[in-house]
Amino acid sequence: SGNVAQYAVEKSLQLGAKVITLSDSDGCIYVPDGITKDQWDYVMELKNVKRGRIKEFAEKYNVEFVKGGKPWVYKCDVALPCATQNELNGEEAQTLVDNGVLAVGEGANMPTTLEGINIFIDNKVLYAPGKASNAGGVATSGLEMAQNSQRYFWSAEEVDQKLHQIMVNIHTAAYETSKIFGQPGNYVLGANIAGFLKVADAMIAQGHLA
Repeated sequence: SGNVAQYAVEKSLQLGAKVITLSDSDGCIYVPDGITKDQWDYVMELKNVKRGRIKEFAEKYNVEFVKGGKPWVYKCDVALPCATQNELNGEEAQTLVDNGVLAVGEGANMPTTLEGINIFIDNKVLYAPGKASNAGGVATSGLEMAQNSQRYFWSAEEVDQKLHQIMVNIHTAAYETSKIFGQPGNYVLGANIAGFLKVADAMIAQGHLA
Protein backbone atom coordinates (compact mmCIF):
# COMPACT_ATOMS: atom_id res chain seq x y z
CA SER A 1 0.00 0.00 0.00
CA GLY A 2 2.49 2.59 -1.20
CA ASN A 3 1.67 6.20 -2.00
CA VAL A 4 0.51 5.44 -5.54
CA ALA A 5 -1.94 2.79 -4.31
CA GLN A 6 -3.23 5.07 -1.56
CA TYR A 7 -4.07 7.86 -3.99
CA ALA A 8 -5.40 5.37 -6.54
CA VAL A 9 -7.91 4.39 -3.84
CA GLU A 10 -8.81 8.03 -3.24
CA LYS A 11 -9.38 8.75 -6.93
CA SER A 12 -11.33 5.51 -7.37
CA LEU A 13 -13.60 6.43 -4.45
CA GLN A 14 -14.14 9.92 -5.92
CA LEU A 15 -15.22 8.29 -9.18
CA GLY A 16 -17.68 5.99 -7.41
CA ALA A 17 -15.71 2.74 -7.57
CA LYS A 18 -15.79 0.06 -4.90
CA VAL A 19 -12.23 -0.73 -3.80
CA ILE A 20 -12.12 -4.24 -2.36
CA THR A 21 -8.45 -4.97 -1.70
CA LEU A 22 -5.15 -3.38 -0.74
CA SER A 23 -1.79 -4.99 -0.10
CA ASP A 24 1.68 -4.38 1.25
CA SER A 25 4.77 -6.58 1.42
CA ASP A 26 3.26 -8.59 4.33
CA GLY A 27 0.01 -9.57 2.60
CA CYS A 28 -3.37 -8.24 1.50
CA ILE A 29 -6.75 -7.32 2.92
CA TYR A 30 -10.12 -8.12 1.36
CA VAL A 31 -13.07 -5.81 1.97
CA PRO A 32 -15.98 -7.23 -0.06
CA ASP A 33 -18.27 -4.25 0.66
CA GLY A 34 -15.59 -1.78 -0.39
CA ILE A 35 -13.26 0.53 1.51
CA THR A 36 -15.01 3.64 2.86
CA LYS A 37 -13.65 7.19 2.92
CA ASP A 38 -13.11 6.91 6.69
CA GLN A 39 -11.19 3.67 6.18
CA TRP A 40 -9.06 5.33 3.50
CA ASP A 41 -8.29 8.13 5.99
CA TYR A 42 -7.18 5.43 8.44
CA VAL A 43 -4.96 3.81 5.78
CA MET A 44 -3.31 7.20 5.10
CA GLU A 45 -2.59 7.69 8.80
CA LEU A 46 -1.49 4.09 9.27
CA LYS A 47 0.95 4.17 6.37
CA ASN A 48 2.23 7.74 6.39
CA VAL A 49 2.18 8.67 10.08
CA LYS A 50 2.35 5.43 12.06
CA ARG A 51 4.37 3.57 9.40
CA GLY A 52 2.22 0.54 10.16
CA ARG A 53 1.26 -2.57 8.22
CA ILE A 54 -1.97 -3.25 6.32
CA LYS A 55 -2.61 -6.17 8.69
CA GLU A 56 -3.52 -3.58 11.34
CA PHE A 57 -6.37 -2.41 9.09
CA ALA A 58 -7.75 -5.94 9.04
CA GLU A 59 -7.55 -6.17 12.81
CA LYS A 60 -9.23 -2.79 13.35
CA TYR A 61 -12.08 -3.39 10.89
CA ASN A 62 -12.37 -7.17 11.27
CA VAL A 63 -11.81 -7.99 7.60
CA GLU A 64 -9.88 -10.77 5.89
CA PHE A 65 -6.08 -10.58 5.84
CA VAL A 66 -4.04 -13.10 3.88
CA LYS A 67 -0.42 -13.25 5.01
CA GLY A 68 1.82 -13.20 1.95
CA GLY A 69 -1.31 -12.91 -0.22
CA LYS A 70 -1.70 -10.79 -3.33
CA PRO A 71 -4.78 -8.92 -4.62
CA TRP A 72 -4.99 -10.64 -7.99
CA VAL A 73 -6.96 -13.66 -6.74
CA TYR A 74 -10.11 -11.60 -6.11
CA LYS A 75 -12.86 -11.11 -8.67
CA CYS A 76 -12.82 -7.50 -9.87
CA ASP A 77 -13.59 -5.29 -12.86
CA VAL A 78 -10.41 -3.17 -12.65
CA ALA A 79 -6.96 -4.09 -11.31
CA LEU A 80 -4.36 -1.44 -10.48
CA PRO A 81 -0.88 -2.86 -9.76
CA CYS A 82 0.88 0.04 -8.04
CA ALA A 83 3.86 -1.37 -6.15
CA THR A 84 6.88 -3.01 -7.73
CA GLN A 85 8.28 -4.43 -10.94
CA ASN A 86 7.01 -7.92 -11.86
CA GLU A 87 4.41 -8.02 -9.07
CA LEU A 88 1.77 -9.47 -11.42
CA ASN A 89 2.82 -12.62 -13.27
CA GLY A 90 1.26 -14.74 -16.02
CA GLU A 91 -0.61 -17.09 -13.70
CA GLU A 92 -2.08 -14.15 -11.79
CA ALA A 93 -2.98 -12.38 -15.03
CA GLN A 94 -4.83 -15.50 -16.16
CA THR A 95 -6.69 -15.61 -12.84
CA LEU A 96 -7.80 -11.99 -13.33
CA VAL A 97 -8.94 -12.82 -16.88
CA ASP A 98 -10.80 -15.93 -15.71
CA ASN A 99 -12.53 -13.78 -13.08
CA GLY A 100 -13.71 -11.32 -15.75
CA VAL A 101 -11.36 -8.36 -15.32
CA LEU A 102 -12.19 -5.59 -17.80
CA ALA A 103 -9.22 -3.25 -17.36
CA VAL A 104 -5.73 -3.22 -15.85
CA GLY A 105 -3.98 0.10 -15.23
CA GLU A 106 -0.34 0.14 -14.16
CA GLY A 107 0.68 2.56 -11.42
CA ALA A 108 4.25 1.26 -11.04
CA ASN A 109 7.30 0.70 -13.19
CA MET A 110 6.62 -2.44 -15.23
CA PRO A 111 4.57 -4.27 -12.55
CA THR A 112 3.23 -6.84 -15.03
CA THR A 113 5.55 -9.52 -16.45
CA LEU A 114 5.78 -9.98 -20.22
CA GLU A 115 3.76 -13.21 -19.94
CA GLY A 116 1.05 -11.35 -18.04
CA ILE A 117 0.99 -8.51 -20.57
CA ASN A 118 0.52 -10.97 -23.44
CA ILE A 119 -2.34 -12.68 -21.60
CA PHE A 120 -4.13 -9.34 -21.15
CA ILE A 121 -3.61 -8.36 -24.79
CA ASP A 122 -4.65 -11.79 -26.12
CA ASN A 123 -7.85 -11.62 -24.05
CA LYS A 124 -8.74 -8.06 -25.13
CA VAL A 125 -8.38 -6.65 -21.61
CA LEU A 126 -8.06 -2.85 -21.58
CA TYR A 127 -4.43 -2.80 -20.47
CA ALA A 128 -2.74 0.54 -19.76
CA PRO A 129 1.04 0.09 -19.62
CA GLY A 130 2.96 2.17 -17.10
CA LYS A 131 4.73 3.94 -19.96
CA ALA A 132 1.41 5.64 -20.71
CA SER A 133 -0.43 5.69 -17.37
CA ASN A 134 2.59 6.79 -15.32
CA ALA A 135 3.14 9.72 -17.65
CA GLY A 136 0.63 11.50 -15.41
CA GLY A 137 3.23 11.72 -12.64
CA VAL A 138 5.78 13.21 -15.02
CA ALA A 139 3.15 15.61 -16.35
CA THR A 140 2.29 16.76 -12.83
CA SER A 141 5.98 17.48 -12.20
CA GLY A 142 5.91 19.56 -15.37
CA LEU A 143 2.89 21.49 -14.09
CA GLU A 144 4.75 22.14 -10.84
CA MET A 145 7.77 23.46 -12.75
CA ALA A 146 5.51 25.69 -14.85
CA GLN A 147 4.00 27.16 -11.69
CA ASN A 148 7.43 27.78 -10.19
CA SER A 149 9.00 29.36 -13.27
CA GLN A 150 6.00 31.52 -14.17
CA ARG A 151 4.91 32.35 -10.62
CA TYR A 152 1.51 30.74 -11.12
CA PHE A 153 -0.52 29.21 -8.35
CA TRP A 154 -3.07 26.60 -9.35
CA SER A 155 -5.44 24.97 -6.90
CA ALA A 156 -5.48 21.19 -6.52
CA GLU A 157 -8.69 21.20 -8.59
CA GLU A 158 -7.05 23.17 -11.42
CA VAL A 159 -4.04 20.84 -11.45
CA ASP A 160 -6.40 17.86 -11.52
CA GLN A 161 -8.29 19.35 -14.49
CA LYS A 162 -5.06 19.97 -16.40
CA LEU A 163 -3.82 16.46 -15.60
CA HIS A 164 -7.16 15.00 -16.72
CA GLN A 165 -6.80 16.63 -20.14
CA ILE A 166 -3.19 15.49 -20.43
CA MET A 167 -4.22 11.90 -19.72
CA VAL A 168 -7.06 12.14 -22.24
CA ASN A 169 -4.50 13.28 -24.83
CA ILE A 170 -2.13 10.43 -23.94
CA HIS A 171 -4.96 7.91 -24.24
CA THR A 172 -6.03 9.36 -27.58
CA ALA A 173 -2.46 9.26 -28.94
CA ALA A 174 -1.93 5.65 -27.86
CA TYR A 175 -5.32 4.47 -29.12
CA GLU A 176 -5.22 6.28 -32.46
CA THR A 177 -1.68 5.01 -33.08
CA SER A 178 -2.77 1.44 -32.29
CA LYS A 179 -5.53 1.83 -34.90
CA ILE A 180 -3.17 3.19 -37.54
CA PHE A 181 -0.90 0.17 -37.06
CA GLY A 182 -3.74 -2.33 -37.30
CA GLN A 183 -4.13 -3.34 -33.66
CA PRO A 184 -6.87 -1.09 -32.24
CA GLY A 185 -6.93 -1.19 -28.45
CA ASN A 186 -3.38 -2.51 -28.08
CA TYR A 187 -2.15 0.28 -25.82
CA VAL A 188 1.31 -1.30 -25.44
CA LEU A 189 1.94 -1.03 -29.18
CA GLY A 190 0.22 2.35 -29.38
CA ALA A 191 2.15 3.89 -26.48
CA ASN A 192 5.47 2.50 -27.68
CA ILE A 193 5.08 3.78 -31.24
CA ALA A 194 3.52 7.11 -30.24
CA GLY A 195 6.35 7.67 -27.75
CA PHE A 196 8.99 6.77 -30.34
CA LEU A 197 7.44 9.07 -32.95
CA LYS A 198 7.30 11.96 -30.48
CA VAL A 199 11.01 11.61 -29.68
CA ALA A 200 11.91 11.16 -33.35
CA ASP A 201 9.88 14.21 -34.40
CA ALA A 202 11.56 16.29 -31.69
CA MET A 203 15.01 15.15 -32.86
CA ILE A 204 14.15 16.02 -36.48
CA ALA A 205 12.87 19.44 -35.37
CA GLN A 206 16.18 20.02 -33.55
CA GLY A 207 18.14 18.96 -36.64
CA HIS A 208 19.56 15.80 -35.11
CA LEU A 209 18.07 13.46 -37.71
CA ALA A 210 18.12 13.91 -41.44
